[in-house]
Amino acid sequence: MNHDRWERLTEWPLILASVLFLATYTWQVIGNPTGAPNAAAETILWATWGLFLLDYVANLVFIGKGKRWRWFYTHLFDLAVVVLPLLRPLRILRLVTLLTVLQRTAGTAIRGRISIYVASAAALLIYVAALAVYDSERGQPGTNITSFGDALWWSFVTVTTVGYGDFTPITVAGRLIAVGLMIGGIALLGVVTATLASWIVEKVADRDAEQDAATVGHIKALERQIADMQSMLAEALRR
Repeated sequence: MNHDRWERLTEWPLILASVLFLATYTWQVIGNPTGAPNAAAETILWATWGLFLLDYVANLVFIGKGKRWRWFYTHLFDLAVVVLPLLRPLRILRLVTLLTVLQRTAGTAIRGRISIYVASAAALLIYVAALAVYDSERGQPGTNITSFGDALWWSFVTVTTVGYGDFTPITVAGRLIAVGLMIGGIALLGVVTATLASWIVEKVADRDAEQDAATVGHIKALERQIADMQSMLAEALRR
C-alpha cells in the first residue's frame, strides 16, 4: 500500500475517532463517571490514541525512506496529536474543507475556507481547553474554577488575551494549558488580521483596476472623437 492510498483510507476513520474522543472526554469530565462507566471511557480514549499512533507509524512506513525525514518535520502536528491527547479533536477541522459555499472565485474560496477554519479552530480550542482546565482544577484546594461554566468563561477570556483575572488556574497542568491557550489565541488573531488585510488589499486593487479601466476607456473615446473631427475637417477642406 502506498502513502496516498493510506491517507485516503484513514481520513474519515480518524475524523470519526476525533469526534468519539471529544464526546467521551466531555462525558468523562462533565459527567464524572465512576466504576465501570469510567473504565469504559478510559478504554475508548486509549483505543482512539492507539488509532492515531497506528496512523502516525503507518505514514512513516509508507512514505518511503527518501521522503521520511521531510514528512516528519512537516507533520509535527501529527506527532503532537499522538503525544498530546487533547489535540486529537482538532482533527475534526478537516471537515471544513468539505464546505464549498464560499467558492465563488479563487480568492474568496481560499479566504472563506480560512475564515471557517479559524472560527472552528477557535471554538474547539476554547471548548477543549475549558474541559482540560476543569479536569485539572476540579477538587483542588484553593481553586476558584469550580464548574464547567467557570472553566468555559476562563477559556474564552484567555484565548482572547483579555484575562480579567476573576478565574485563574492554580495547578501546574492548568497553567500549562493556559500558556498553550494564550499562544493559540495569539496565532488565531494573527490569522484573522492577515485575512482581513488580504481582503482590504484586494478591494483596493479591484477599485484601482476599475479606475484604470475607466481612464483608458475615456482616453480611447477622446481619441475616436479627435479622429472623427480630423476626418470631418479633411473632408471639408477637399470640398
